[in-house]
Amino acid sequence: MPRISSNVLLIIAAVLMLIAIYMVFIYAPTERTMGDIQRIFYFHVSSAWVGFFAFGVTFFYSAAFLKKKDLKWDNIAVSSAEIGLLFTTITLITGSLWARPVWGIWWTWDARLTSTLVLWLIYLSYLMLRNYIESETKRAYLSSVVGIIGFTNVFLVYFSIRWWRTQHPAPVIAGGSGSGLAPEMQLTFGFCLVAFTALYVYILSKKVEIGRAGWEIEDIYRTLDDK
Repeated sequence: MPRISSNVLLIIAAVLMLIAIYMVFIYAPTERTMGDIQRIFYFHVSSAWVGFFAFGVTFFYSAAFLKKKDLKWDNIAVSSAEIGLLFTTITLITGSLWARPVWGIWWTWDARLTSTLVLWLIYLSYLMLRNYIESETKRAYLSSVVGIIGFTNVFLVYFSIRWWRTQHPAPVIAGGSGSGLAPEMQLTFGFCLVAFTALYVYILSKKVEIGRAGWEIEDIYRTLDDK
């Protein structure tokens, strides 16, 4: 199966994002209760989805590293974790921007919000841990363990609004009683998920390339030092 070049991935992601932005601000109807502020929903939930997905990739490739002992899997795991942390940050920011006019506050220690913040802190710690360990192998082993354990908190975030009473709106994905979205909103939401996922795939491909290039540069320096 031929690999898709990063330039092609960039074009696909850019086109999908432009269409998604058009659908969010032009195609999708204005929500009757919240008005235009509801449009943040499309970015907020899509960012959360990418964050969860990215941490899932980190979990998978962390386990792959522990089994295969190949640093290329660790490179993918950390690259995905960095992207997941970025999109979880966007999730927290857009959530606060949405909460201020709707709830009247920027933040509340709601179960969903708090568990998401904990998830953000776990993967921030994951990246900080990597910066403090010089040995590549030891760094990969320890961070893989954190990456695997940390992913369990994704389930806590997801099920928090089912297990506890929260201010956070009911889930729109697998909510059990329908999404409550108009057909145009559902289409816009679905398209945004696809567009954000495509953006994730592009960024991941570039970060993996950068990580691989870093190894090659380190090998060159080691060779020069030996001489």
